[in-house]
Amino acid sequence: MPAIKYQPLLTELVQSLRSGGLDAYGRQPERVSSVGQDNPCRHCLNFIPEGTGMLVLAHRPFPEPQPYAETGPIFLCEAACEPWKGQNLPPILGSSSDYLLKGYGPDFRIRYGTGRIVPTDLIPIYALELFTRDDISFVDVRSARNNCFHVRIVRDE
Repeated sequence: MPAIKYQPLLTELVQSLRSGGLDAYGRQPERVSSVGQDNPCRHCLNFIPEGTGMLVLAHRPFPEPQPYAETGPIFLCEAACEPWKGQNLPPILGSSSDYLLKGYGPDFRIRYGTGRIVPTDLIPIYALELFTRDDISFVDVRSARNNCFHVRIVRDE
C-alpha cells in the first residue's frame, strides 16, 4: 500500500498571488487581517494568527476549467511562509471533526462513488483506501460544511 503526503499549494503560485497575480476569477486577492483562529493557509497548512495579514481569493485546484473543476475561496498568509513538508496530518485539518474527501483520476475528473464525509482521524485511512484503485491519481480534502478546498493528498512514492 502506498504512503501519502499532503501537498500544499505550489510556492510559485503563492508568490505570484502575493505579488499581485490574479486568482481563478481573474481578480487580485483581497488583503485583510485574519479574524479569529480558524483561517487556514493553503501553503504552510497552518492557521493564520489572528490580526495577521492574509489573502482571500478564489482558487481552482485544477489546471483548467471543466465541469468537475470546482472553484472556491481560500486563505493564504500575506507574508512569506514555508510550504508544508510534514508527514502527518497538517494542522489545518485539526479544526473540524470531519472533512469531505473525493478521489480524482489523471484527467482531473472526480471518480463517482469516492466522495465521503470522513472523521478527521480517518482521513489517512480513507485516502490510502482510495489509492488502492488504479483510477485514482489524487484525493482532495474539502470542508464538510462549506466545501472549501483545504489540501490535496497524493501518493508519496
